[in-house]
Amino acid sequence: MPPIEEAIAIHRQRVTALREELRRVGLEHPQLTLEIGCGHGHYMTAYAAAHPGEFCIAIDIIQERLDKSQRKSDRARLNNVNWIRAEAQDLLEALPPETRFTGRILVLFPDPWPKRKHWKNRLIQAPFLAELAKFTTAGTPLCFRTDHEGYFAEALAAVTAHPDWRVQADAVWPFEQRTIFEARADSHQSWIARRAS
Repeated sequence: MPPIEEAIAIHRQRVTALREELRRVGLEHPQLTLEIGCGHGHYMTAYAAAHPGEFCIAIDIIQERLDKSQRKSDRARLNNVNWIRAEAQDLLEALPPETRFTGRILVLFPDPWPKRKHWKNRLIQAPFLAELAKFTTAGTPLCFRTDHEGYFAEALAAVTAHPDWRVQADAVWPFEQRTIFEARADSHQSWIARRAS
């Protein structure tokens, strides 16, 4: 099998398996929150504990991080958070079309892909924002935080220009919980955008 066909086949298998996993998750919850790139789960464990009325989905691509996250939520006896191994694009492809994130979407300290040749891999870009918007309702907040100045500027420009999102300059960050990545940063910048009606 040629490499590109093999890559496509592997991608399809991954998305199919993810669809099966998502069938067992409470995606129909009226207050559904998503964290993309949950790291070791410090933020989402604390967030879920502080927001028992929300059901939280947290994804990461590294299984070891998810295992640590699961142990944290087990110790806290939380039943409103689910940890899933997935890339953001795969998750959006695998989600049932009727899924709606009506709580919050959180993107905290994503990989900034600092080398220029890798900027194409950055998460916050117009195609991703358009796809993400399909799984939200009017007013759903997208909360972004990074310690990389260049990525912050690029992401802010992308979301400001996007017709599906409106930046909320006066919005207050919804919940503070120091993470490993935040602890390593000298400083950080944040923005919040809401899904346009």
